[in-house]
Amino acid sequence: MATFFLGKHPHVELCDLLKLEGWAESGAQAKIVIADGQVQVDGATETRKRCKIVAGQTVTFAGYSVTVAA
Repeated sequence: MATFFLGKHPHVELCDLLKLEGWAESGAQAKIVIADGQVQVDGATETRKRCKIVAGQTVTFAGYSVTVAA
């Protein structure tokens, strides 16, 4: 499982995380897969494109998984 570090930021928006991890080619593609219910946050389906992901949460999509850390 990979780790995504927030650095100085308190959170990352879900659609941005998918782009930054290379799971989506564009913001538009990220928003589509989120709206389609293909992304899980802490095991629950998340359809809010701009959901704020904070340290300690795990995001899963298409067999990939990443844990967010401060």
